[in-house]
Amino acid sequence: ETLAGALRQPGRFVGLHFFNPVASLPLVEVIRGEQTSEQTMLAAMSFVTRIGKLPLPCRSAPGFVVNRVLTPYMLEALHAHGDGHSLERIDAAAKAFGMPMGPVELADRVGLDVALHVAEILSGVLKAPPPELLRAKVAKGELGVKTGRGFYAYDARGKPVKDRSRGAFDDELADRLLLPLINEAVGCLHEGVVADADLLDAGVIFGAGFAPFTGGPLRYARIRGVENVVERLAELARRFGTRFTPHEGWQSFR
Repeated sequence: ETLAGALRQPGRFVGLHFFNPVASLPLVEVIRGEQTSEQTMLAAMSFVTRIGKLPLPCRSAPGFVVNRVLTPYMLEALHAHGDGHSLERIDAAAKAFGMPMGPVELADRVGLDVALHVAEILSGVLKAPPPELLRAKVAKGELGVKTGRGFYAYDARGKPVKDRSRGAFDDELADRLLLPLINEAVGCLHEGVVADADLLDAGVIFGAGFAPFTGGPLRYARIRGVENVVERLAELARRFGTRFTPHEGWQSFR
């Protein structure tokens, strides 16, 4: 909104948010500002389609859609590590659920400095500060793949060095990682950041790699049972803190 406010014709201002690696990730968030015209949105979405990408129209809001839902997934992994779970076990739990990459390795690949910056921007929305574990890594200059070391060490090919013996699957840990993501997806829908559940599900599959066989986070919640998901979030909130508090959007989500 600050950028648009400096223009004589703010209705022509629109945001395009690509995802790394751009060559292989098809999603582009097309971001509507408060004054963005419908004509501008249509032109931007047409452009995204013409370059072979998938447009996801969304309202300007902290984190837009994908970063907002993906950040608590990564941050909860660090909370779990702080509670004594091995990095390998955390990533194994997410991959067993169907995620293409575990949240710890994902944070390392995003860049821990970038992850911290996004977490700080979203701290108000997520109602939780970034984990101190993340701040400590950034302070040490261990930023992930780009520095050769983050939470994992990386070899010359950029592959993480993992102790595979520490990666036993943990179903409860998967809930701890994935339900905050789903909770924020419901929040995005409730707050009108994205127009409907199908768009959001497609965006989180194509932008964040959410287990495609589930149909997306919102469809997964419906199949699992909304009441079950909300009860599980409430249980996790009692055990681990208010960052798991079910979003008010669950009351109208069915």
